[in-house]
Amino acid sequence: MRKILCSACLLGVNCKYDGGNNACQKILDLAKEETLVPVCPEQLGRLPTPRPRACLKGGGVVDETGDDVTKAFKKGAVQVLEIAKKMGIGEAIMKQKSPSCGCGRIYSGFNGKVINGYGVTAQLLKKNGIKVFSEDDF
Repeated sequence: MRKILCSACLLGVNCKYDGGNNACQKILDLAKEETLVPVCPEQLGRLPTPRPRACLKGGGVVDETGDDVTKAFKKGAVQVLEIAKKMGIGEAIMKQKSPSCGCGRIYSGFNGKVINGYGVTAQLLKKNGIKVFSEDDF
């Protein structure tokens, strides 16, 4: 069995900004066949759950209260990369549209508009040679 990083929320872990999850049956089924290593970059960056929604803005990350949370997002991304390196993981399934995990599509602001782009963690993983997929693309 291969090891694959996976956004913890896709596996039903209540780590989403609102305290919920994004459980995905396709990913839960995959977990029966492969070793999925759950990660939540926001929690690894020491942000609480629940927490205000966040979005990418001007090269950084801000939450809906106006606080700059870039440092926490970057810290979490580095932690996820370290896990991948230590475990020899070369693939990741990340939550689409997330400011951390989005791969190819992310939210633009808090208006629900989606644009092309990568979240902080997905971008760092990709830059370091890890294949990043969304739950839709895997």
